[in-house]
Amino acid sequence: MALLIGVPAETVPGERRLSVVPDVVKKYLDLGAQVMVESGAGQPAHYRDETFIDVRFAASADEVCAAADVVFCVQPPSPERISTLREGTVLIGLLQPWSDAGRVKLLAEKRITAFAMELLPRISRAQSMDVLSSQAAVAGYECALIAADHSPKFFPMLTYAAGTIRPAKVLVIGAGVAGLQAIATARRIGAMVEAYDVRPETREQIESLGAKFVDTGVAAAGTGGYARELTDEEKAKQAERLAKAVAQCDALITTAAIPGKRAPRIITAAMVARMKAGAVVVDMAAESGGNVEGTVAGEKTWINDVLVIGPANIASRMPVHASEMYAKNLFNFISPFIKEGALALDWEDEVLAGTCLTHAGEIRHAGVKQVLGL
Repeated sequence: MALLIGVPAETVPGERRLSVVPDVVKKYLDLGAQVMVESGAGQPAHYRDETFIDVRFAASADEVCAAADVVFCVQPPSPERISTLREGTVLIGLLQPWSDAGRVKLLAEKRITAFAMELLPRISRAQSMDVLSSQAAVAGYECALIAADHSPKFFPMLTYAAGTIRPAKVLVIGAGVAGLQAIATARRIGAMVEAYDVRPETREQIESLGAKFVDTGVAAAGTGGYARELTDEEKAKQAERLAKAVAQCDALITTAAIPGKRAPRIITAAMVARMKAGAVVVDMAAESGGNVEGTVAGEKTWINDVLVIGPANIASRMPVHASEMYAKNLFNFISPFIKEGALALDWEDEVLAGTCLTHAGEIRHAGVKQVLGL
């Protein structure tokens, strides 16, 4: 029998993305696999059922989970949904492996082979599969638009009959994928942009986008492309020099996050208090604790005369392209192991093995076991 890939509808409030799109369905069919989608699952992402050609439709998520050999998801499945999966089912998606020990244990107990895309090894061969990077690009773009939308100032320079209005000054904290996309977007809109990252190698990337690098004299290059944690002395030095740049900006966008850990607190209440009246702060890391003191995830908060925004599930604000990017990432991850319409997992493959969370009744990822105390 041909491999059956199942796509149930997402149930987390506000989640509009889908893990497969019509163009990617064709690629699975070309490999000899079949695809089953819960009817209406694509509607929140503006993919109607009729746009999916040669797809089997199911009336419910339970029907998908009971029949599929491989199940895709965007958000982690609930315990109730996990209970509907057959033993040996392969589950692939963003599973937030560090956040819920109970869910990880349940996946192991149900003998689900779960691949958490957050665990994907950060190697060049895996770049086309990197869900975190693709969705961070969406989030960075959106954060720049959110800042521009809420700012009481024009982002670009504007010349009118009575004179010229200077462009807004935007400061971006963090120069990973999201930060670089925020820089590029703010520049396209016409703002003057400064940016800061503790990793010194990002200076060239920041300047290549036309932004000015804020040099605090603190460098914290870490492993796997992420920054290491700063010492107390380094944090104090960073804060002192960063405070000046924060006070001068019209819009602040913070994007510093470390997967599996609380977001580093970079902007203090004292820094926010020194910002200009009407300044806007967009804290992309709000859901993992926030980079800015006073951020509330999913809320807009006025701190004196500064608007602090903590957007939640940002990538879902652009579900069409976010879904397309996500679907292609998943295809690039699993397609090498689909041979003549059947799934043949190669456990010698470092990408596959490194992304595995649970398999054959065991929790396979040592890092997750350590963090969760399992």
